[in-house]
Amino acid sequence: MELRVLKYFLTVAQEKNITKTAEFLHITQPTLSRQLMELEEELNVKLFIRGKRNITLTNNGLFLKERAEEILELSEKTKNDFLNNGNMIKGIISIGCVEAECMNDFVNIIKIFQNKYPNVQFDLYNGYGDDIKERIDKGIVDIGVVLEPIEISKYDFIKLSQKEIWGLLVNKRNPLVEKEKISLNEFYSYPIILPKRGAVQNEILNWFSEKMINPEIIAFYNLLSNGILFVEEDLGCAVCMKGALGIKNNKNIKFIPFTPEKTTNAVIIWRKNKILSSCVSLFIDEIKNAYKA
Repeated sequence: MELRVLKYFLTVAQEKNITKTAEFLHITQPTLSRQLMELEEELNVKLFIRGKRNITLTNNGLFLKERAEEILELSEKTKNDFLNNGNMIKGIISIGCVEAECMNDFVNIIKIFQNKYPNVQFDLYNGYGDDIKERIDKGIVDIGVVLEPIEISKYDFIKLSQKEIWGLLVNKRNPLVEKEKISLNEFYSYPIILPKRGAVQNEILNWFSEKMINPEIIAFYNLLSNGILFVEEDLGCAVCMKGALGIKNNKNIKFIPFTPEKTTNAVIIWRKNKILSSCVSLFIDEIKNAYKA
């Protein structure tokens, strides 16, 4: 498979029309159709369902779309990793980030590093722990900022001492809004929204089971920005951390920390025994220096 053809395929998947795609790519329609047919022959699968006006992807086509996006992203990243010119450090550092308070200090490290190396750019990916780990394993992300509990045996890491505080996110119209701190048995009768990540979800459910409480769970979120929509409509209360980005400056909701306090730690991880680009290696040194690792 050629990268050029994969780009053609992704453009067709986006435009859903051969004619529009050919015009966008500045190639003839027969040429584009032939390239796509040759791709199907090479993979020995059908990638498209061709309708009169639009085309849609088959299940194999959807799989290739996801894989092609990763291949092209990794290809672009590999090219950028070689953008060193003599003593001038250049390139792009890809960072996967959870939503947490520790990101404030982490951004300050980025600021210090960029003052030293102004030709380095940062590509930030917002996600959750397992997602970020997968992207590190595939080489798409260089460094991850994730939350415990998480399996980190195959990574080099720095465990941060700063505690991330868990609590309940409520609508300002909810009677619970009067509380400054809240215990588990004070809100279990309200519908709640939990993080989707398995390890974190299990830990939260263990908090309830220890109190012999069976909460009413109405939804799960991977990024809190979607869960906040439920809270804003007063459909439920979201269990989350204080540092989530969507909480800040939102006048319709309130974060109430748990009592007794529930906390977790953030961990900065990168792939163990992997040869890193110059700019990524220098940035890891900056991180170690900042946290005295």
